[in-house]
Amino acid sequence: MIIAIFPNETKKHSTDLAVGITEFLQGQGVSVVTEDVHAAALGARALSSVDPQEIRFLISMGGDGTILRLAHKYHHLDAAILGINLGHLGFMADVPLSDIYPSLQDLMSGSYKVLERVMIQGESANQEKCFAVNDIVVHRAKNPSLIELGIHVDGIYVNTFEADGIIVATPNGSTAYSLAAGGPILSPDLDALVITPICAHTISNRPIVLTAQQEIQIQYLSDYAPVELRADGLENFSLQTGDVCKIRVHPKKFKLVSLNRRDYFSTLRTKLGWAGKLR
Repeated sequence: MIIAIFPNETKKHSTDLAVGITEFLQGQGVSVVTEDVHAAALGARALSSVDPQEIRFLISMGGDGTILRLAHKYHHLDAAILGINLGHLGFMADVPLSDIYPSLQDLMSGSYKVLERVMIQGESANQEKCFAVNDIVVHRAKNPSLIELGIHVDGIYVNTFEADGIIVATPNGSTAYSLAAGGPILSPDLDALVITPICAHTISNRPIVLTAQQEIQIQYLSDYAPVELRADGLENFSLQTGDVCKIRVHPKKFKLVSLNRRDYFSTLRTKLGWAGKLR
């Protein structure tokens, strides 16, 4: 088995932890690879020395943002990602420092499942393309006032939002920017999308949940400076007045390792600070 490990150098002790994880996995008979520049320091093989399609898992060391960056940088890999959290508990990176080695032992023993979650893709009028695990956002960028965005679903007019922007989120991304903007929490295994206005001028403008099979068209209507389209806060391009961006489900699924010792709702309660108790 080949497992790729990706430490986040901006996180304290990340490299030292990665060395320990590498040694543990090698002791289990696993061939560990990492980015070529880090291979010698971790005692692992260089990523370029193996067939990428033979990599079984990616271990991300950081937070949810680190996982998103890996998903974009290595989008050509079909491996599932296991997230080890080196900061605050994440929705995707939910293995805490205190539970690293028991979690890795579970991975080795098969006490896990691979979750396949919806991703989305966007395309501009100029055929610029992007994809997202969490969300695609059209935002007013440098414009000092609200912008008008016309929304169509499968070619049928829905509404024109006067707002700071629009978020189109996957269920996986429903607990990210969309949640902060007042959107609903969607169970991550749903085949659905949610459209969430950002600071809409009219209070009756509410989030809309759609099936993942529907195509969303967003047209920039205001006669202002270009606005920004950004995918997962990483890839971006601009839209001019009149431009249309089409957003639909991506044919590929985002694969995330879920260990049997952890569950989504436990993470949700902890992350959101819910204090309810069973009586």
